[in-house]
Amino acid sequence: MADRNSAKKKPEKKKGEEKEKSVKKSEKVVKKTQSRTDEEKKKAEEGGGAAAGAAAAAGAAAAGAAAAGAGAPEEANTEGNGEFQPIELPPFQIVTGEQMSPFYFKFQFRNVEYSSGRNKTLLCFRVDAAGGSAEPVKGYMEDEHATAHAEEAFFQQVLPNPSQECDVTWYVSSSPCVACTAALTAVLQQRKKLRLCIFCSRLFEWEQPEIVEGLRALANAGCKLRMMKPSDFQHVWDTYVEKDDESFAPWEDCQDNYEYYVGKLTEILK
Repeated sequence: MADRNSAKKKPEKKKGEEKEKSVKKSEKVVKKTQSRTDEEKKKAEEGGGAAAGAAAAAGAAAAGAAAAGAGAPEEANTEGNGEFQPIELPPFQIVTGEQMSPFYFKFQFRNVEYSSGRNKTLLCFRVDAAGGSAEPVKGYMEDEHATAHAEEAFFQQVLPNPSQECDVTWYVSSSPCVACTAALTAVLQQRKKLRLCIFCSRLFEWEQPEIVEGLRALANAGCKLRMMKPSDFQHVWDTYVEKDDESFAPWEDCQDNYEYYVGKLTEILK
């Protein structure tokens, strides 16, 4: 277990951080440079040693220009007039699927007190129709950018029908942030036939007053909030992880961290 006091001094980072944009080389610049260089080399061979030296110098300069073009950001799009036009990137992306990789599970779901590097939310869900009238719907979601979280996206993509009567169970890598607790509270107040139970691996910024208030409001709206115990991690591994023949072994402090978070959640909801 990590030092509790040191955990209080380092609040957890907010969910979702935008990834740095990659860079790529402009193919038109490369092709134009290559063509010009080849022509100059041909003229140099026909014109003698002096011309060859001049062509070599010109080729070197052209190559340097191409290398500089390689540093252009990804959104730079070469138009026919040679000018670069920006490309709009989507504001967010939600990744969905039935099973996640073992690495994602072991890293994102580990119930550590610090969440350094864990800047996204993984949400495993199960939707049971009222009376067992249909097969349960299972899957997982993860948020890729800061402007949309998996909790809100679930009700947009998986369960958009506000009149559907069902029981929803979530296993999440971190408890909801302020915005998500408010959104989930509103959903539960509007959808009277929806019952939601959330099992959390970790508590997100549990010392912040607005987080405490949000979790209490969510619980008062009817949501059951629980911490994931070792058997819950085993269940997620068995159900939502593409593990092949690999077996799950709880990390050394899994039980201790579970008990620690249970105490904190009890204090929040009392």
